Amino acid sequence: MTFNSLLQFAAVLGVLLLLARPLGEYMGRVLEREAVFLDPLVKPLERGLYRLAGIEAEDRMDWKGYALAVLVFSGVGLVALLALFRTQHLLPFNPQRQPPLPWGVALNTALSFVTNTNWQAYAGESTMSHLTQMLGLTVQNFLSAAKGIAVLAALARGLRRRKATNLGSFWVDLTRITLYILLPLSMLFAVVLIALGVVQTLGPNPVATLLSPIQGVDGKPVLHQVLAVGPVASQEAIKILGTNGGGFFNSNSAHPFENPSALSSLLQVLGILLIPASLCFSFGRMVRDRRQGLALLSAMTLLFLMALGALHWAEQRGNPALRGLPVTQVLADQPGAEHPGGNLEGKESRFGITGTTLYATATTGTSCGAVNGMHDSFTPLGGLVTLLLMQLGEVVFGGVGSGLYTMLVFAILAVFMAGLMVGRTPEYLGKKIEAFETKMASLVILIPAASVLVGTALAVLLPAALASLSNPGAHGFSEALYAFSSASNNNGSAFAGLGANTPFYNSATGIAMLLGRFGTLLPVLAIAGSLASKKRTPPGPGTLPTHGPLFVVMLVAVVLLVGALTFLPALALGPIAEHLALRG
Repeated sequence: MTFNSLLQFAAVLGVLLLLARPLGEYMGRVLEREAVFLDPLVKPLERGLYRLAGIEAEDRMDWKGYALAVLVFSGVGLVALLALFRTQHLLPFNPQRQPPLPWGVALNTALSFVTNTNWQAYAGESTMSHLTQMLGLTVQNFLSAAKGIAVLAALARGLRRRKATNLGSFWVDLTRITLYILLPLSMLFAVVLIALGVVQTLGPNPVATLLSPIQGVDGKPVLHQVLAVGPVASQEAIKILGTNGGGFFNSNSAHPFENPSALSSLLQVLGILLIPASLCFSFGRMVRDRRQGLALLSAMTLLFLMALGALHWAEQRGNPALRGLPVTQVLADQPGAEHPGGNLEGKESRFGITGTTLYATATTGTSCGAVNGMHDSFTPLGGLVTLLLMQLGEVVFGGVGSGLYTMLVFAILAVFMAGLMVGRTPEYLGKKIEAFETKMASLVILIPAASVLVGTALAVLLPAALASLSNPGAHGFSEALYAFSSASNNNGSAFAGLGANTPFYNSATGIAMLLGRFGTLLPVLAIAGSLASKKRTPPGPGTLPTHGPLFVVMLVAVVLLVGALTFLPALALGPIAEHLALRG
């Protein structure tokens, strides 16, 4: 690892941890409905929206009411997206005259954006109109992210309150999160991206004259190229901050109009991690014990550093299949030498191995799914790291809200295991963890895992699904495993060698996305409701402290142990087998 690599990694993590606390404290005040500096500007708009929608600001919901509101709102969003996709050819802001989406792609994409997965089986610049990108995809980027934070807020209230049923109002949480957190941050970030060169326009696509004409497939010379442009920066900002990941262009953040420079790439990594990391401080504020948030942030940071180190090592050491060929993979260490060494296939030269591995770790550790390089071109062990980050439940900072509430489920399992060791009823933040909470926590872990493994099994058994794999053997298996790991954990990235726009993958990944989002979200709300109804128990001599280094290490061990036991056989058939074959 070079000094340049260490400098980039340290800069991103240093700025992240520097910004996380003030932003987390601010978001905690927003979620607790306390006064914030944006009140004079935003409060009138907030009240107007409540009156327009008939919302009572003091509404109280139990966990079932909160869950029903989430489901109803998601269903309405799904129908609205489908209608927009099917009628975009009749609507304005369609300069390229894009036709309506076929039903299979439309349903898959609607499910994808409602569940914060943003899986894309299409090329955005040649499929979606400007209106669809703005009114459909960008709006859902805001709302799906806000839903994740709202569920986290409900869980935090359940941990703090005693003998209560009230988890707050989903409608109020959704409104405040959007107005006070996501919109201001996205507007600021969009301006920064525009200043760095990200495209933002509603005009028609410009036509460029080629300096060196080429020959087309029909044998005639091609003299011009149409450049796809659009309202990119405004969508890119919330795509990154909301850990959404759906790109305006097919090549996502590897496209220079979405991610023009190394600086913009580093800022995007920072944006991906910013809200998930800051929510740890928000959680600490909401449960009235900031040490708890610091412990969770420490566990996430430790896992992130382990994954980043492993992925960078795997890519920097190069592809063993190229050894002995006239290809330089060794890091040049001579004065004035510029060759970075390692596996450069599928990586943009403006980012290099360091920028690509940092981005890949951030995007698969969270539920973002944006990419600035092709994960399909990583070394087998590099691909294994990205797979495992998703399969762990995307808790390595994780998605906005969803990452932290899944990590809290692992924390519940950790104290449950500790309680078994000492023969004492486990407790977390003074609440006893009993049979119901343990069962719901198990569902949060088992539902996405079953979706990944069953979906992958079908993909390698059914002839129609096998036809989508562009590579035979272990790498083809990894393509299918990656697809269902991504869909079931609401990530959205893919191994680019998979042809996903087929009836099988459109329907199977759609089901996986639904299971991954609502199969975890609903049990989390059930846990929140159960914990809220319990009294708080004072800590005793046998209580495991959940804010110290011992708990952090135990939490990391539980996350890794669950992931290893669940997915090691599948990983052995894919990236591990491919790595051994290359070395052999």
